[in-house]
Amino acid sequence: MESIFGLSHTATMLVWTLLTIVFLVILISKYRWNPFVSLLIAALILGLLTGMNTEDVVTSITSGVGGTLGTIAIVIGLGTMLGKMMAESGGAERIATTLVDRFGLKRVHWAMMIVGFIVGIPVFFEVGLILLIPIVFTVARKTGLSILKIGIPILAGLSTVHGLVPPHPAPMIAIEAFGANLGQTIMYSLLVGLPTAAIAGPVFANFISKRVDVAPPTELAEQFSLKSERELPGFGITLLTILLPVILMLAGSIALIVDPEGVNGFSHFLEFIGNEVIALLISVVFALFSLGFARGFNKSEISKFTSECLAPTASIILIIGAGGAFKQVLINSGVGAAIAELATSMNINIILFAWLVAALIRVATGSATVAMTTAAGIVAPVLALSPGASVELVVLATGAGSVFLSHVNDAGFWMIKEFFNMTVPQTLKTWSVMESLLSVVALVLILLLSIVI
Repeated sequence: MESIFGLSHTATMLVWTLLTIVFLVILISKYRWNPFVSLLIAALILGLLTGMNTEDVVTSITSGVGGTLGTIAIVIGLGTMLGKMMAESGGAERIATTLVDRFGLKRVHWAMMIVGFIVGIPVFFEVGLILLIPIVFTVARKTGLSILKIGIPILAGLSTVHGLVPPHPAPMIAIEAFGANLGQTIMYSLLVGLPTAAIAGPVFANFISKRVDVAPPTELAEQFSLKSERELPGFGITLLTILLPVILMLAGSIALIVDPEGVNGFSHFLEFIGNEVIALLISVVFALFSLGFARGFNKSEISKFTSECLAPTASIILIIGAGGAFKQVLINSGVGAAIAELATSMNINIILFAWLVAALIRVATGSATVAMTTAAGIVAPVLALSPGASVELVVLATGAGSVFLSHVNDAGFWMIKEFFNMTVPQTLKTWSVMESLLSVVALVLILLLSIVI
């Protein structure tokens, strides 16, 4: 369809795109359709409305799914295995108890933020939450502090990593789409992420815990009481296991900066093991020994852990793939170029544009993953026409926008409400405000960093 209501071809494509995104949002949020199916339908409709022939639409969808999942599916699978080994071995419990002992009662909420930040690196937010809720209840019981003062910092740590820090799959989606440098993104994400988590976590928790009074549900607290049947792994080996993929990736990026041509054999080797797939594979194999065999688990138990943990990731992988299909249709139909043309003519700051697009989709759909994958397709063409922009900071801005304002259309909202025994208004005052604060603080820090870079 060339035009509607006498609009130009470019304007027509933008209208169809807007209507398709509204349709996508309504399907997911109002009618509770599965996001995977909704994204595929939206991609198909957009392709046909913008004048693509049927064969090209199908090709765009299949190549979009395949291209997006090429690396991401492996990252998700290996990251989930790493997280599972940490859970079963008691590694998360070891990190929490050690940090609480070191920080002391007055600064225990700062220790909890660090726990969330570290544990969140290899696992999804939902997995990290389930993994760390027993620690929240246990620490709250031992210290007599409000469950919000203990819990909010952990949630802030988990959510910051989820949106900003590679090798978490969410930022990896944008890194792949924008062609960003992995090592630089990790370094910038830590510069932005740690102060962001501090403000949205311990600082906000200290404020809100005095104003919202909640008690953990008795049955849930008893169910989550920590009962370790094995000796816990050491703090040092647990920390090394979790941070190993990040260390390897940083080493690879430093080698690439020092020796971009890969002339030196050792730097070439570092670049190889610093690849996200190789780094995570090495880390998982290391974890099988450090948190598996060394803790007394036999090969059958370890095989069971690494198999059963993959089932819950299937829907996440499919949603990311469908988001890639939508992105590819945006590009192949020419809509991406039209959006880029509009954004550049309006002279919008690319960092602010990336954050805004991701934030709007997040608020509408309730899914950070859908926000990240869809925003990546919209932002990528605009970024290509912004030669002076830092690609890595645009990755972070997209990630920051994707965690903005979690509310009733987000499954995570209801998980937090139930685990913390809160009413809907209490959840909005605590969790929703924390997510919004985190997103905005991250954006401000990214904009400040862009001035320096």
